[in-house]
Amino acid sequence: METKLLNQEGKEIWTIELNESVFGTEVNEGLIHRALVYQISNARLVVAHTKTRGEVRGSTRKIYKQKWTWRARAWASRSPIRIWGWVTFGPRNTVNFTKSMNKKERRLALCSMLSSKMQSNNLIVLDSINFGEIKTKNMVSVLNSIPYTKNVLLGLATKNEIVEKSSRNIPNLKTLTVDYLNIKDLLKYQTLVLLKDSIEKLNTLR
Repeated sequence: METKLLNQEGKEIWTIELNESVFGTEVNEGLIHRALVYQISNARLVVAHTKTRGEVRGSTRKIYKQKWTWRARAWASRSPIRIWGWVTFGPRNTVNFTKSMNKKERRLALCSMLSSKMQSNNLIVLDSINFGEIKTKNMVSVLNSIPYTKNVLLGLATKNEIVEKSSRNIPNLKTLTVDYLNIKDLLKYQTLVLLKDSIEKLNTLR
């Protein structure tokens, strides 16, 4: 299984071999959805929290007498019908939203997503990206030379400060190392750009 290898000017210089078990698997949409739910759920921060009857401070004394006021039989100021009272059935930060998923299933979902990019011609492989200095316009020139659609996810083999800092001001581009490739970003960004070193790293994924 092969695909075109481009340089940073967008010219085809050679072809590169891809591991068919990573980039040529059957696209399993159900497994991809499960992996996305797993990722989002486990990243969820439970912030909303309301107080129960036992946690709200205040007196339990009856606000006014029960009879002959021609008003509702109101209880203490801590009653849930009062704005300063407790919240009935409110959200609690003790809720556990984490989900589990097997490691093999997560890997298969990632391979399925990479295969989807390959099959839809949204995978671009570059030989390398080399800049002498940190400049946004250098990265913009690379983007303008490749046939990407809408937005780009750039996968690096290792951390590259020059490339990462040259990319951070471009709104339709995100860079990350291939060790952190995830379903959410692969779905959000339409075009996946990988370097030659990144492909060699991903070829050993399975």
